[in-house]
Amino acid sequence: MSETARLHALPRSLPDESTQGIADARLLPDQEFREAWSSIALPTDMKERMLRGAVASIRLRQAVPFDAVPLHGITLLTGAPGVGKTTVARGLADKIARTLGSSTPWLFIEVDPHALASASLGRSQRSVEALFGTVIEELAFAGPLVVLVDEVETLLTDRAALSMDANPIDVHRAVDAALVGLDRLARRHTDVFVLATSNFPDAIDPALASRADNVIQVPLPDRSARRWILEHTVMAVAHAFPGAQSLAAADALDAAAEQAEGLDGRRLRKAVAAACAYRPETQGDPNRVTVQDLLGAIEHARGTV
Repeated sequence: MSETARLHALPRSLPDESTQGIADARLLPDQEFREAWSSIALPTDMKERMLRGAVASIRLRQAVPFDAVPLHGITLLTGAPGVGKTTVARGLADKIARTLGSSTPWLFIEVDPHALASASLGRSQRSVEALFGTVIEELAFAGPLVVLVDEVETLLTDRAALSMDANPIDVHRAVDAALVGLDRLARRHTDVFVLATSNFPDAIDPALASRADNVIQVPLPDRSARRWILEHTVMAVAHAFPGAQSLAAADALDAAAEQAEGLDGRRLRKAVAAACAYRPETQGDPNRVTVQDLLGAIEHARGTV
């Protein structure tokens, strides 16, 4: 039996699928997340530094009093849409579990902050309190846990920038409730790690930024990363449609990577797909795609940025 299978055989319950505010829950390690980690191209050593920082934070929190080293076990990933923040976060969760291990399986949950928002006065605050104070804390008592809060600015909005429209008091209270919940988790559960992502870091309440042990900006891919992403995507397409193999030629990838400056990873991958239908003559058949189709699709994508 593999180590992953052995850990998953141990008792660890998942939250009910109907639990408000939870978009995903699974045991770690997880093969899908492992592949996600491998699929992201970042500058040299950036992923390894992320992992070292997360592991060091957890180990320090388990051994050193909070008042001496006030670590909250929070890493905030910022960057433009499409650079892979959520994918990196999921992959990092898997790497943490594989690196640290545990006699009890690690659990991953993804919080959906939009599900906690409500137009009814007081509802958002109560939903946040229930999620952090009851659901997540009960899961934390059962064993090690990684919590992903995607688009965290939705949940922890900068209170100083709020308009007096749309229940500002309720938003204030919901932000307060989330911060209290994070503080409680940090002090009571040293094997809980929180990953938060944001496309709009300026919209995040400063109180969250001050609690983050690490704030990491995920950059747009450089030329080397763009080439890697294009090659990874092209090879996947060519595996299913051999006629697309011409796109994998070294000079084709070099030219495409050079032309694609300014595109994020998501747009790069979509450009490969768009190339398969770029000319009417392809009739939507990826086997008929050409290098010129790819370059044309990339140029079109750049024009929409």
